[in-house]
Amino acid sequence: MAASSSSSQGMFSGINVTPLVDIMLVLLIIFMVTAKMIVSQTLPMDLPKAATGGEQQVVFAVSLASSGEMKVDSRTVADESELLALARQARGANTELRAVIRADSAVSHGRVVRVMDVLRQGGIGKIAFGVDPTELLPVAK
Repeated sequence: MAASSSSSQGMFSGINVTPLVDIMLVLLIIFMVTAKMIVSQTLPMDLPKAATGGEQQVVFAVSLASSGEMKVDSRTVADESELLALARQARGANTELRAVIRADSAVSHGRVVRVMDVLRQGGIGKIAFGVDPTELLPVAK
């Protein structure tokens, strides 16, 4: 009997899972943050969900070139009044319409804001910007 009491004091029969749970929670947080960073490098769009892929989301694409040319869905637009008419017509056909503005980096900020304003006047409130997903270079100080 004395042997059984001494062997139970020297032997550890339980496994402490607290460090394992702590490590798993830290890894989960790291994966959640990195997944958010990877997703944020793409265009900010809400893609439709469909089991069979029957429904597609319509996008009103506006392209602004540094030369002053403006295109809507690959069609040249003369001025902002024509853009407004096209936006209203497209919004009338689809109430869930979203716009994507792809502007050349040489296009002035004011022109991009003006196009955003025209799209909002046309009833399109969901606007995203087309970007080239490249890695940013460090900023020189």
